[in-house]
Formats: sequence, C-alpha cells, structure tokens
Amino acid sequence: MRATAVRRTALAASVAALTLLATACGGSSDSDGKGGASGAGAGSGSGSGDKGGAAPKAAVKTLTAAELEKASLVQGDVKGNKIAKAGPDDQVKAEGVKVDKKECEPFAHAYLGVEQGKPVARTQRTAVSEPKKTDKGTSLEDLAEMPEGDAEDAFAAAFDLTSTLVSLSSYEAQGAPETLAVVRESAAACAGGFTITMDGDTQKIAKLVEEKVTGGDEAIGWTVVSESDGKQVPFKLVALRQSGTFATFVSFNLAATGGRAEGFGLPTAIVAAQATKLS
Repeated sequence: MRATAVRRTALAASVAALTLLATACGGSSDSDGKGGASGAGAGSGSGSGDKGGAAPKAAVKTLTAAELEKASLVQGDVKGNKIAKAGPDDQVKAEGVKVDKKECEPFAHAYLGVEQGKPVARTQRTAVSEPKKTDKGTSLEDLAEMPEGDAEDAFAAAFDLTSTLVSLSSYEAQGAPETLAVVRESAAACAGGFTITMDGDTQKIAKLVEEKVTGGDEAIGWTVVSESDGKQVPFKLVALRQSGTFATFVSFNLAATGGRAEGFGLPTAIVAAQATKLS
C-alpha cells in the first residue's frame, strides 16, 4: 500500500507510519520537500503580521534554501533512526484541510506538517526508529507456534517503531516566532479537542496534553490524543524555533495503536539533533 493512501486514511499519524516503514525497508524519495519562496498561506497560522502573541523581537537569521537544506537532518544524524527526504506525495496542502473550529486551524496545520504563512524556504524529512531486537521470532510460523501471550509480545515488539515527520520552514523578520506563538495559542484554545477533515477522511482529536520539552530558542510539546471507534491513540508533536526557522516534529508509534508502547514519548533525540544543526 502506498504511503499516501494510508496517510489520507489516518491523517497526520500515518505520514510517518507508512512512509517511514517503507523507508526502513530500503525505499526513499529523491524529493527535498521544499515549499519554495512563495508557498500558500495557511490561514490563521500565517508567519507574518501581528498575531497577538508576545513574540520575541530579537534579530533572527533567515536561512536561504541552500542553508536550510544543509541544516536539515540526513542519515547518520540520529542514532537508531533512518532518515530520508519526504516525497511530494506525503505533503499536505492547507486547502485540503478543514477544521471544525477556526481557532484550532494553526495547531492542526502544525500537526499535519502543513506549510504555514510564506516561508522563504522549506524542507521535510522522515525518521523511523530501528526495530528493537528480540530473542523471539516474528515470522508467521513462529507466531503460530507461540503461546498467546508470547505471540502478542512478539507482535507488539515487531511494530514498536516510532515514525517522525520533521518539517522546517525559514522565515524573514519575525515570521518564525510569530508562527510558534500562534500555534501555542491555538493549542491552548483547543486543548479540549476538535475535528480535522482531509480529503473526505475525518479524525477526531479528543484532547491535547502539553509536555515539557527543551531545544532551540523556544520549544513546546504536546501529546495529541486521537479517538476512533472508542479507542484513543497518542501522537506526539513538538514545535520549535531556532532563530528564523520554525520546526515541527510529529511522531506516531504503530504499537501505540494497540496500547502496547508504554515508552512512546516525545522525539527528544530527533529534536536535539535538529536543533544542533540549526544552531
């Protein structure tokens, strides 16, 4: 199944899930995922103009397309993760996303990796954690011969893979701090939940739980709880600013869909590696 088909079904989460699983098997895209110098605006998440936040007014550096590309993650930057460029089929456009509450749109766009405002340059990368080693077989034959409990554990271990979509956008002037401020305000206003519709598929966000994270000049993180058929699935989102660059990190763990990934947390190693390259 193509990554695009799965992503359209599960929205933000499946971006990382399928794309990165395919990457882990040896496939990758040659696209750099850049948004260009005149990307379409993302509604109220725009990185220009006065958006009402207490945005820092310190001088910021605007990275060129070449500089942003050089600062983006590459294979080998994060131990235990395979890094690849995101392909064009994995990019979500703002016009294809509908949110039931207007004030939740900036957060929804950050969650989906949508370009916000008009960055001068943009890149996207995918990262997938390496499968955990186990002394239990994971072939169909092995699973069939295992006791039920062992089979469940082996199956969960095989799918305990965390996938992360990293989106970088470089802005002029105060675009980056303003964009982060708007996303922060949107999250605060929408902590009780909202609904996203994309290409006919609907995802209910039950709640947002803020989490502590550090990195760059300023950063904030959340657990995003998605709900479907009475089941809740956690996603992780980190928004970070380093000078004139705004970055988002959206993570999804396959095992977490069945409640088996107790250790699934914010992608701190990926965030730290990216912040270092941006500094």
